This record gives sequence, C-alpha cells and structure tokens, in this order.
Amino acid sequence: MPEAASRLTMPGYLTRVADLQIEAALRRRGAVLIEGARGCGKTWTGRNHARSEARFDVEAMRLLAGADPAAALAGEVPRLLDEWQNAPGIWNPVRRECDDRAQPGQFILTGSATPTDDLTRHTGTGRVGRVLMRTMSLYESGASGGAISLRGLFEGEERSSLPTPGAALSHVVRHLVVGGWPGGLSLDHESARLSVGDYIDEITRVDIPQASEVQHNPAAVRRLLRSLARNVATEARETKLAADMDGATPGRSTVGAYLDALRRIFVVEDQLAWSVTLRSRASLRKQAKRHFVDPSMAASLLRASPERLLADPRTLGLLFESLVVRDLRVYSAPLGGEVFHYRDDTGLEIDAVVERHDGAWIGVEVKLSPAAEAVDRAAVSLLRLRDKIAARRAQDMAGLMVVTSVGAAYRRPDGVHVVPITQLGP
Repeated sequence: MPEAASRLTMPGYLTRVADLQIEAALRRRGAVLIEGARGCGKTWTGRNHARSEARFDVEAMRLLAGADPAAALAGEVPRLLDEWQNAPGIWNPVRRECDDRAQPGQFILTGSATPTDDLTRHTGTGRVGRVLMRTMSLYESGASGGAISLRGLFEGEERSSLPTPGAALSHVVRHLVVGGWPGGLSLDHESARLSVGDYIDEITRVDIPQASEVQHNPAAVRRLLRSLARNVATEARETKLAADMDGATPGRSTVGAYLDALRRIFVVEDQLAWSVTLRSRASLRKQAKRHFVDPSMAASLLRASPERLLADPRTLGLLFESLVVRDLRVYSAPLGGEVFHYRDDTGLEIDAVVERHDGAWIGVEVKLSPAAEAVDRAAVSLLRLRDKIAARRAQDMAGLMVVTSVGAAYRRPDGVHVVPITQLGP
C-alpha cells in the first residue's frame, strides 16, 4: 500500500469506518468498488486511498475513456475512477488490466448507481472487491464518543461509561434531522436540514429517471417517498405503500419498479427478517422493514423539524430506530456483519439482530427513553428471544443490547447491555 502522505487526501478529511474495508480489499483484489448514495462521501474516501484519479463526471474524461481506455487508466496506483457508471464501457478494460498486471491495489472505482444491465455481477468476480458506503454514523461525525465498541461486545468485553457530558435527547434529534451527509457538516443547522430536501428534489428530478425503466412521473415518485417516510422502520408491503400515496393508486408493478430504482441509487435499504431455527413452534414472519439510507430523508419528507419531532414521540421513535439501524450497519460492516430484524407469530418483535460473518449474533432493542421501565420491557423481549432460539444458534449469541438515546452505558444483572447511541462505536 502507498504511504498516506502520497495520497490525494482532501483537507479536513474525517476518517470513515469504511476505510478499514477499503484497505483490506485493496490488499487482496486488483480493484475495489465503493458504492453508495450520492453525497455519502465516496469521492473523498476514494481520494484518501488513491495516488491518481480520473473523474468521469467530466465530459473530457468520459470521451477519453471511450476513445482510449488505456490512457484513462494510466497513472499511479491505486488510481481512482470516480463515478465510473458514467462511462460503463471502462469496466471491462479495468478487469483486463487487473488480469494483466496481476497485482492487488490497482484501481478504486466509485459509483452512485448500479448499471441497469448489472454488468458488474458477471465480470468482476475474483478481481473486484465491493464496499458499500453509507452516510456518516454518529461516531464518524463526532456525535458519539464510541466508548462502547460493537466489535468489543462481540468479543465479550464488559465496559461501562458515565453519561456523555452535554448529551441530551434534543442533541440526538438535531443530528437525526440533518443526517450523516458529509457536505452538511460545514453548514449551519437550518442550511444542513434544507440541503436534505434539495437532495430529495434531485433524486426525484434526475436520479430516478436514469435508474428506472418505467415512465418517469416525478409526482408519483415524491408520493412514494413520502409514503416510505410515513412507514419508515415498519414492515409495510408494496400494496400498503401504493394505497398510502396520497390518493394515487399506481399499479404494484410501478411501485416495485420505483423501489428497485431507489435501491439502484442506494437511497433505500430494506432490513431483512432474520432467518433462524427456533426451539418453539412459533412461525417466523419474513417481511422486510423499510429504511432510507439516512433517517434525515424521512424527517425531511415529513417536514419534521427537531421541535416537531420532540412533540411527536411515536414518529420520533420510528426515526430513532432507523438511525440506530444505520449506525449498526456502519459499525458491523468491517466485521462482515448484517443487520436483520425478528418477528414471529406470537407477537415477539426485536428491532435488530446483528449477525457477524461467522454466525455470532447480538440481539438489539431500541428505546428512545433510557428510563428503567422502558429498558426493563426491552430486556424482557430480548431474553424471550434468547430462550426461543434453537440450542445451536443460542450458543452463537454474543450478547443482548438495549440501545437508548442518551444516559449511561452499563451491563444489567441479567446480562443485557444498555448502551446509548451517543456512546456506541465500531
């Protein structure tokens, strides 16, 4: 790997959790593809690891890629190929160069959309490592001290921590509303909040037509986005979303096509149901939960200021759950982790189950309030889950955790960890 001093690091760059994944991928693959929503920081992060770059949002570079791919790929390595999907013909030359050079760490590609022909699925195997980059977690943006490590919890660490000085629920809500967009960090609160609305307008006007194969109807897309916002962190089906679109009744196939387009541009990310063997006769429910890549999008679509959210605990609770899911996804990614949810036909629901690549898992309940009665209810649900799991999977359990908004971090006598999101980190 090249020395950090020779990289194209941007001034003021804030370290991202994904940096670890990118470094690991560059050590074992000829190229690494950083994917994620526009504005989540892919270019800055790619430059932090690169020694030269070609930016395909510039017309001259796109023309060069079409006329002379070898010239576009020439430069010190790792070479950043930014927004490569604007010049999709460069993919096969990258693959061939990786074969010919037979060395890891040659290229870093960034992309804000998955090409509709899905060409990367078939030609990058064994050559290109993938890293999905999300918006900044509270730890990355400095709103969480990270005293309690998710990795440490998986490894059996037992740590406690006093409440973060100055942390309050209003502090968390303000970060929820402006989101984890790197470009918003230098803005005042109101400007950062309004910029999320600008981003949604761009998605509706520009990104969806490029990613969707159905006739574009901006009004219908915005109604769908508002329906998703109203149903964030719930198991709303496509028929429910269609019926909830402010009086519009598009066909299910149209809703499905728009949802697929939103996934292609990494704006929505479903939380799948956990598939696990139970020792009881309960039946698992398999419907995914709905989430935006960042909860600020739901807040913007609902026109929810911090003050309005603090006056509406139910809506705030759902958006807070979505924020926790985002951060768990960020923190678990270097562990090869995925974040699921659990629900069975007896009424037991668990907000999140973080499962590591080796099968170890942590059950998580999300509670906005750190009050003892709220934590007690959450702990009861988590212990019920533990008792329902078949013996083999019960042995894989690395812990149970209640994530609150603020307060102290501690381990209860029943073994359940209580961790405020303002103290959780990778």
